[in-house]
Amino acid sequence: MVCPCCQRVVESELVRLGFHLRYVDLGVADIEETLSVAQQQLVRSALRKTGLELLDDKKSILVQKIINTIRDVVRCSDEPLVYNLSVHLSSLLGHDYTYMSNLFSEKLGTTIEKFYIVRKIERVKELLIEDGLTLTAIAYKMHYSSVAHLSNQFKKVTSLTPSRFKQLQEKKYAMWSF
Repeated sequence: MVCPCCQRVVESELVRLGFHLRYVDLGVADIEETLSVAQQQLVRSALRKTGLELLDDKKSILVQKIINTIRDVVRCSDEPLVYNLSVHLSSLLGHDYTYMSNLFSEKLGTTIEKFYIVRKIERVKELLIEDGLTLTAIAYKMHYSSVAHLSNQFKKVTSLTPSRFKQLQEKKYAMWSF
């Protein structure tokens, strides 16, 4: 589960299957029951029909926790990290960063750092479109050292400058406004 919509789908499916929920969060569902193998298959099948999957091995769960933590860091960017991302992940998740980094790369085919940068740029895109902030304000909000650093990273990820991206989005919006 990587979005609130997925969270609601999981919650709905688990309730439909008769389980008693303690809580459902992004990437995590805690139920009162201990699932038998047959019940796990039932949940797995129900989730698969909705395009989701049940993670039940420790490595996949850790990768999902890394993803969720990065998502939280990017979304809650008003406060900068007190220390770097690797230290933050290690202290929060209780694993050696090298182990997590190798596992993440093995499971997703990209590094934690690249994943983090892409998530940050996705957030920058949202801010460019939704909030009407200047690039300077976005660079500050997303804790870039400068507008130039943000622009360079944006172009590496999207092949567009932030200004060009915004122009294209405005054109797309104008076309749909009729």
